[in-house]
Amino acid sequence: MSITAIILTSNEEIHIERCIRSLQRVCSRICVVDSFSTDRTIELARELGADVFQNKWENNYSKQLNWGIENCNITTPWIMRMDADEYLMEELQSEINQKIEGIPPTISGIELTRRVYFKGQWIKHGSYYPIRLLRIWRTGQGYCEKRLMDEHIIVDGGEVVRFDHDLVDENLNSLHWWVTKHNNYARREAADALNLKYNLINSTDIREHSAGNQAKVKRFLKNRMYNKMPLGLRPVLYFLFRMTIQLGVLDGKKGLVFHFNQGLWYRLLIDVLIWEVENEVGGDKEKVRDIIENRWKVSLV
Repeated sequence: MSITAIILTSNEEIHIERCIRSLQRVCSRICVVDSFSTDRTIELARELGADVFQNKWENNYSKQLNWGIENCNITTPWIMRMDADEYLMEELQSEINQKIEGIPPTISGIELTRRVYFKGQWIKHGSYYPIRLLRIWRTGQGYCEKRLMDEHIIVDGGEVVRFDHDLVDENLNSLHWWVTKHNNYARREAADALNLKYNLINSTDIREHSAGNQAKVKRFLKNRMYNKMPLGLRPVLYFLFRMTIQLGVLDGKKGLVFHFNQGLWYRLLIDVLIWEVENEVGGDKEKVRDIIENRWKVSLV
């Protein structure tokens, strides 16, 4: 086996065993980069044979993942990124084992298809399936793009191919936990939007690198269409589009809860945060930076 997996963790005892066990069949090494969990995450990871590293979380996923890429002493030809609440389906495990050794040298990255489950319900509609993400790349050729939110793996040079089978994203925590998590995500997403507007730091342009085509299309639509629409109106229009044209209504009652929270409430919260900042600072770039870093505790460096 020629793959090292990197998993970022923070109090993931509910998920970490499922994730690691799904990776053991395809990875020769599993590295957990933990941000000082206070539950049994580290203990469970070590019991399952993972190498555990710890690094302080600075509310910046890309920085933490890139730290892991640079500091886990990876010697395998390939690296895989996984979230702790994800796992590989058996069909994907078999496919990786069958194909990885025969990948030609012109290929630098591999896309996997993610399916999302919410409260046991597979979210098949509303643009949530298939979600194709570059998750495996050649060591030394890939890294996580420098963004505050919606980060993708990009590779310098080479082509990207896609495997056929799925990994699963299924978070087992409560809805209260989900809402709290997305409250934190909203600050990062709002900070990312304000950064792009005020050019506080240079962000990676995914179009200049090898990455998944779906990621490039979604980034283009977000930057050129969604972000140009009026605050407050765009989440409503997006939610209606997602439920009707993209058939989110077919995901049933649990799907409605998911699409409402992720497609309307969450995005409306982002817009309110952006409006609040711009209304307070009147376009003062340094005041925007101060709010992001000191009030929201989102690192810009």
